[in-house]
Amino acid sequence: MGKLEGKVAVITGGSSGLALESAKRFVEEGAYVFIVGRRQEQLDEAVKLIGRNVTGVRGDVSNLDDLDRLFDTVKRERARSTSCSRAPARARPPSWARSRRSTSMRASA
Repeated sequence: MGKLEGKVAVITGGSSGLALESAKRFVEEGAYVFIVGRRQEQLDEAVKLIGRNVTGVRGDVSNLDDLDRLFDTVKRERARSTSCSRAPARARPPSWARSRRSTSMRASA
């Protein structure tokens, strides 16, 4: 049993270079990996190279529609083993950042 057994990873740029090597290692350690890339042909080659526990998702992470499709794919295919959520934007800093002590420490630095 690997260190990442039962885990899900999303790796951007996963069809080449260090990201591809990371994806292969994650799978070797037991994770299911989603690799994201802009070129379908390279994604298909990477999926074939990795061989198992991998899904290629074509997309550009700078495109919000592509990110939505990525999250939908992860939720649909791995719903039992992961949950995807987006952190809500904070209108104000957390309470610890507003305390008198942290404010005075920043002012003296």
